[in-house]
Formats: sequence, C-alpha cells, structure tokens
Amino acid sequence: MAKLSIIVGSKNYSSWSLRAWLALEQTGAPFDEVVIALDRPETKGEIARHSPSGRVPALHDGERVVWDSLAIAEYLAERFPEAGLWPADENARAIARAVSAEMHSGFSALRQNMPMNMRASAPGRGRAPGVDEDLARIFAIWRECRERFGAGGPFLFGRRSIADAMYAPVVSRLTTYGVALDETAAAYSRAIWELPAMQRWLAASRLEPAASKYELA
Repeated sequence: MAKLSIIVGSKNYSSWSLRAWLALEQTGAPFDEVVIALDRPETKGEIARHSPSGRVPALHDGERVVWDSLAIAEYLAERFPEAGLWPADENARAIARAVSAEMHSGFSALRQNMPMNMRASAPGRGRAPGVDEDLARIFAIWRECRERFGAGGPFLFGRRSIADAMYAPVVSRLTTYGVALDETAAAYSRAIWELPAMQRWLAASRLEPAASKYELA
C-alpha cells in the first residue's frame, strides 16, 4: 500500500488544512506531511508543485492526488471504511454530510471577520455584520446534532466523524475571539479542543513563523 502524504499550509492560519489533516489522522494510517509556509515569495510555487488547484490542502496517495478538504475527507472515508469517518446510521450519515457541506460552502461572514489564528487572543474582535447570524446557525447545528445523534460520545454524532473535522476550526475561532458559549457549545468545543490531534496541531502552530498577511491587525 502506498504511503499517504498531505500537503498543508501554515498550521496557525490554514483552517482548510486542519480539516483534511484531522480526517486523515482519524484513519490511523501512517502518513507524511508537507507544511508550506504561507505569505512568502515561494509559497505559490511550492503549493503548485503539489496541488493542481494551487491551494492547500492536497492529499497524495501514490500517484493519485485529491484536493479540497471535503473531497479529501470523502476519499478517506471510502479508502478506510473501517475508520468510520461517517456515522454508520443512514439518517445520521445524511445529516452529517449536510452539515459538513454547509460548513464547506457557508458562513462567509465568520470566515472573513474571524480568521483562524490559533495562537492569538483577541476577545471581542470580529463581530462584524453577519457574524452573529453565522454563529447562531452553527450553534443550532451543534445543538440539534448533539440532541438527536450525540448519545454515544461527546461529538456531534456521538463518535468522532468528518463533521467534527469540518467544525474544528470554528472551535479554534471561538477560543481566539472569546465568544460566549452556552452549555452545549462549550462542552462540544472542549471535546474538540482537547483532542490529542488538535493539541498536536496547536503545538506545531506555535512554533511557526508569523505571516504578516494573516496576523490580526
């Protein structure tokens, strides 16, 4: 079996890289990673060497290349069915896919005004128009998933799944910007933040050089 490798951007800033990396880590398969520092003269060329879209992340499985976080997650779910990256129950799996796709395509106000910066602390920042609406919808998703499907564990569908990988960068943002959380959101955020994989990513992010383009002004 060919060894997998994943190409990611700077761990402090690249939320889409974090999503794909968490899904890959959950499979338990050995993999190499290539971290490309963002906002450097060589960044664009380095990414283009690995990713046909010119964006990170990208997954290499032998000669096969898959790009885009959600496509990578779906590929891994097929490649490693024993890892249970999607819920086993058909109804839960349908909802997990829907909320993952909603994260993939939506919440633009949150992304633009509360960019991921894992090692920063900026409580109260970023509350531009549209952000509160995005947060309210996210919290509603978390509450519904936990109430309907969360009996088997602390994650959205009980056991950890791709849906949790998709929302993990939101947890990082809530921490950075000091967003007040209700009991359900706080408990779920704590479960994500305390994941060993999340803590390893965070530790690596703290060792990276800053990229002025992505730092909070």
